[in-house]
Amino acid sequence: MATKKVDTRETVALLDMHAILHRAYHALPDFASAKGEPTGALYGLVSMIMKMATDIRPDYVIACYDLPQKTHRHEAYDDYKAGRSAMDNDLSVQIERSRSVLDAFAIPYHAIPGFEADDLLGTFAHELKKNEGLRVVIVSGDMDTMQLVDKDKVVVYTLKKGITDTMIYDEKAVVARYGFKPTLVADFKGLRGDPSDNIIGVRGVGEKTATSLITEFGSIESIYKALENPKNDARFDSIGVKERMRGILRENAEEAAFSKALATIRLDAQVPVELPPRWRDAADPARVEALLDELSFRSLRPRVRACFGYDDAAAISADTPKEIEVVDDEKWDLAKVAYWLIDSNHTHPAARDAAKEAGTTDPEKAYEILRSRLVERGDARVLDEIEVPLIPVVREMCATGVAIDMDALEGLRVEYSARVESLQNRIREYAGEDVNVNSPKQLGDILFKKLGLGGAKLKKTAGGALSTKESELERMKDEHPIVPLILEYREIQKLLSTYVEAIMSKVSEDGRLRATFMQTGTTTGRMSSRDPNLQNLPSQNDTEGVTIRHAFVAPQGKKLVAFDYSQIELRIAAMLSGDEDFVSVFTQGKDIHAAVASRVFGVPEAEVSKEMRRQAKVINFGILYGMGVNALKDNLGTGRAEAQTFYEGYFAAYPTLAGYLEKTKSDAAKTGYTQTALGRRRYFPAILSKIPYLRASAERMAINAPIQGTAADVIKAAMVSIDKEIKRLGWEGRARMILQIHDELVFEVEEDAVEAVSAAVVSAMESALPSDITRGVPLSVNASVGDTLATLVKFR
Repeated sequence: MATKKVDTRETVALLDMHAILHRAYHALPDFASAKGEPTGALYGLVSMIMKMATDIRPDYVIACYDLPQKTHRHEAYDDYKAGRSAMDNDLSVQIERSRSVLDAFAIPYHAIPGFEADDLLGTFAHELKKNEGLRVVIVSGDMDTMQLVDKDKVVVYTLKKGITDTMIYDEKAVVARYGFKPTLVADFKGLRGDPSDNIIGVRGVGEKTATSLITEFGSIESIYKALENPKNDARFDSIGVKERMRGILRENAEEAAFSKALATIRLDAQVPVELPPRWRDAADPARVEALLDELSFRSLRPRVRACFGYDDAAAISADTPKEIEVVDDEKWDLAKVAYWLIDSNHTHPAARDAAKEAGTTDPEKAYEILRSRLVERGDARVLDEIEVPLIPVVREMCATGVAIDMDALEGLRVEYSARVESLQNRIREYAGEDVNVNSPKQLGDILFKKLGLGGAKLKKTAGGALSTKESELERMKDEHPIVPLILEYREIQKLLSTYVEAIMSKVSEDGRLRATFMQTGTTTGRMSSRDPNLQNLPSQNDTEGVTIRHAFVAPQGKKLVAFDYSQIELRIAAMLSGDEDFVSVFTQGKDIHAAVASRVFGVPEAEVSKEMRRQAKVINFGILYGMGVNALKDNLGTGRAEAQTFYEGYFAAYPTLAGYLEKTKSDAAKTGYTQTALGRRRYFPAILSKIPYLRASAERMAINAPIQGTAADVIKAAMVSIDKEIKRLGWEGRARMILQIHDELVFEVEEDAVEAVSAAVVSAMESALPSDITRGVPLSVNASVGDTLATLVKFR
């Protein structure tokens, strides 16, 4: 049996920075860091480096740049690349910034006046391939570099589409794709031209003709030599190049030769052709991770180890102070919470993050150091009075869990599975072919190409595919019966996979579901949950999804009792703004939506219609979330002029509230952060971004942050207070907190203790804020009781 030959050559990767950065920028145009710095091209570059490191495992890496000034091609041809528009400033900034990325990865880079990056790549490849012990891989997305391919000695690792779909072109792959050898790529461009570089080629010769000519005759020189001999006319005729086209070719011989010269990559750039230090020996993963944090690329950090070939965490810069490895256990909970409060943009931090920030592996010292920072800036109150006392409460709630009726879930699983299969079959019938309903691409082909739905204005995803997201399908659900079926399929499929199957897989042997609730899981201060995420549990108003709630049950002899704050964010807006008219609605116990409708529409409250109240509700919550006129228009279902009237009427009716919201936005622009009534900060680095949509997004979030953050403070403070009261009264075994879902707390309570427990819980929740903050606005709590989460009935 023959043994497989082992390739012992070392690999040199040559990075075409122009091609990589341009491709990434256009694939990810809206990427930005937390500070508002455009980062799409940089994200693509980092992703490409990491993918390249895994796919081809280079021993050496060298990068080549274009320079903004003219090259030798411009000297030969004034209009070279003349058709190109000016480079976007956001891309220009990232090209400059990319050098710091290469520095972090210890990748040397070169740029030579008068030469393009392709010429540098060509020179490196030409010289390095002479070394029998080396294999050269050109990392690019540009077809031009294909002319450098030489058997398997020099290959091109290229981006097929986007920033992750790649393939390697050796000589066989080039021939398979283009029909001719790599050495003829410049000849092809000499005939076909290249609009992107304004290389004219031979006018009238398209891709097919150019390919046919080169496949039949070879180089441009061979083609023109063949044209000189009439005996070859039959050969030209056989490939579809008739006398008229042959005449065009003869008339443009000079243009063809000149275009080929422009398209030919130079191999004589004055670069120092020598191997740099071995890449993995020179690179510092700690520096890479620090850069990823700076660019808000935290999701890429886990790939650093794979990139540099480390199998375990301890292998990475173990002696580097920036790299701290610790056991992430309960001892670190205090430090992690303090770290998160310093800047809540770092959600759900690990012990390693807190240790790195504090510069110590001792959890107690780390907590002291991080807490001292909060004390210094005057906002340790949330830490001391809410978050730290809440840690054991959340821990106990997670350990307790909630009882689950597995039979009910199994019944739903069977029902939903049958419905999903039935919907799939009906969708395929309308599609007229077998289609994967879970594939957006296949659905897009059916809906937009085959059925011609959606009209002229079809939205696309960031990757360029036609969008099949829910909002787009809702827009055209009346165009064809297949669309409502797809929407129904997605709803049932989500209920089946996200809830039924996910919950069933997490239920313990004792029949209880123990999700993980996280204090530090959001930027706003609100709780989050996972394994599974119960924050998104379908509401009781969801006619389809409410069936899931039937599976959340009270054990025999107990009841589920739920307590939720009524209109808490609107009440907090009244407190924080001090708008007397807004405050009076709550102090007088009025219906806030009816009261707002009365003022905005100029009618007595008794004459407010259901539609007026609905619109007022949209306006109320929209304004508090920083919604502009266009978004308000879409949510109201009105024209822009009408939405503008509502918008202006709202602020005219409540000028002090309007002033408060505007001041919140302007103060955030000055300080970079907002604060809740109890001092919780949230930072907005992008609020001064030069990118309009990023700045506008930060402004909207800043308007709502103090309101939503105070609501988070309220329910967390209430949880601490309730826990203390239950323990004080000795009710630990009779009443247990089992769920926290946004503004709602759910308890499992012994039947004969429901009244007493409810009174205590409501009292604690309604007094969660000190009176100097509430301005007389009451916190109103509704209490409901039942045997399941789906059958709760309000009783106080």
